[in-house]
Amino acid sequence: MLGATLYSPTAFSKVTCVPLFEETPVCAILLDIEGTTTPVYFVTKTLFPYASRKLETFLRENSANPEIHALREDLRAQHQIDERNKLRPPSWHDGSEEERLRSSAAYGQWLIARDSKCTALKVLQGRIWQQGYASGELQGEVYPDVPVAFERWKRKGKKICIYSSGSVLAQQLLFGSVATGDLTVYIASFSDTRLGAKTEAESYGRIAASVRYEPAQFLFLSDAGKEIRAARSAGMQALLCQREETSQEAGVDELAIRDFNAIFPD
Repeated sequence: MLGATLYSPTAFSKVTCVPLFEETPVCAILLDIEGTTTPVYFVTKTLFPYASRKLETFLRENSANPEIHALREDLRAQHQIDERNKLRPPSWHDGSEEERLRSSAAYGQWLIARDSKCTALKVLQGRIWQQGYASGELQGEVYPDVPVAFERWKRKGKKICIYSSGSVLAQQLLFGSVATGDLTVYIASFSDTRLGAKTEAESYGRIAASVRYEPAQFLFLSDAGKEIRAARSAGMQALLCQREETSQEAGVDELAIRDFNAIFPD
């Protein structure tokens, strides 16, 4: 086992030489993004507003694109589900192509404001962000210890995998454009909610199978308690990552890491 510096998630008091996890079986490190590798504010204050602001224009400019048309149909289907569940989404009008387009945009913006995990929305966001990264309006952001940890883990032979509710494209764009350089060269696999929800144990089993490892060979790091519990239910080791003092997950762990420095250190 590894002895390292940990922090209490309630008081963040320093504790030393406490075993974090069983190091020997871990061949792969599976990472959440928001709040784990990347500041929450970058997602909520930069990426989400950008996608919301550009959504209607993007849909209009790509109205003849079969992929985008299919995503709009998926949004329409999700809208009907939300109506049945009495979530009160904005009204949808099908009278004309213009009305359908505006309805798609309004509903998409409503989903973004709710931080929806709707797969069709996530794919659309990824396409919009792709344009933003290409134009230089967007640049990926990670915590300072992340590039160093990625280099260290790869050097030690650990497979680095990403699992986020954001689309695979969005993940690749973010890690590929950080100021310190392209981090995708360190990442072996990307997974999104097409493999299942992050709160379902089965999703973690699918991720393990996709890289031909057993769940017990993974260490999962996330700032979300429900995800930690799901990964553990699948047989993975998992640690809560609490980057911010205000980001607390009571009842998950008595101790939590605050950065990646204690994970397979030199």
